[in-house]
Amino acid sequence: MEIASLWKQAVARCARGARSGLIGLLVVAGGMHIAPAMADGFWKEVQNRGALRCAAAISPPYVMKDLKTGEYGGAYLDLCKEFADVLKVKVQFVDTTWDNIVAGLQAGKWDMSPALNRTPARALVINYSTVAGYDEMNFAYMLANDKVKDPAADLSTFDKPGIRVGVMSGSAQDHKVTDRFKQAEIVRLPDANGLNLALLSGRVDVAGADSTTNLLLKTANPDKVGLVEAVPALMKQGISFGLPPTISQRDLDVLNIFLEEKVALGEVDRDLKHWSEIYLAGAK
Repeated sequence: MEIASLWKQAVARCARGARSGLIGLLVVAGGMHIAPAMADGFWKEVQNRGALRCAAAISPPYVMKDLKTGEYGGAYLDLCKEFADVLKVKVQFVDTTWDNIVAGLQAGKWDMSPALNRTPARALVINYSTVAGYDEMNFAYMLANDKVKDPAADLSTFDKPGIRVGVMSGSAQDHKVTDRFKQAEIVRLPDANGLNLALLSGRVDVAGADSTTNLLLKTANPDKVGLVEAVPALMKQGISFGLPPTISQRDLDVLNIFLEEKVALGEVDRDLKHWSEIYLAGAK
């Protein structure tokens, strides 16, 4: 599949684009004045520290890491870098897993959790930025695996005893699969790289992940991997940045205004396409 075709599918799924944001003005007696660039608050603490700490739980093309060089990449980590430039600080990426990405934020181990699906359960304990894109999930399987041959769109082929369904532990997809599947064995892996390897090696029969990640896996292995889109859809959620629950609305507005423009200019879409191409080049 050509990258152009890949990208048309991916954009349709995950970049329908939130165009909402909050623009705050400070009104004072005697007229309207633009508020200071940064009042005391969360971002001021980041500025005083000199570094914006962003969690890095792997899920291409959103969050990536070169296993040979240790270099980080991905569309949402690019947004972290660019927002650090706004704050005039360096960016620091902190390795974590989807299991810990919310707990680490609550514990103050990092300042932002990029590419985090918005769910009510998470929103009870953390805050979210505005939506930067949208996410669905599908299911990848090996075409040569007779146990899951010609799978049904209602997922009944996968929800049987003896079928192993892999997910990224603690991810939004993990929660949806746990709720939906009652008979299959659910195998939890630490990140997208581990999930992909588990499917390709036969450790799991099915990989339930975000649609773009699975689409990249299929594109890199077109003769080996098949995809099933669930009917009805199992998940459609916004993707944004997780933030501490105590962040002020004023500080939240700063990030939302930044993201609002990035989405409107199409920069998030372009970054997703760029990192998809890098992922596929590395998979050859």
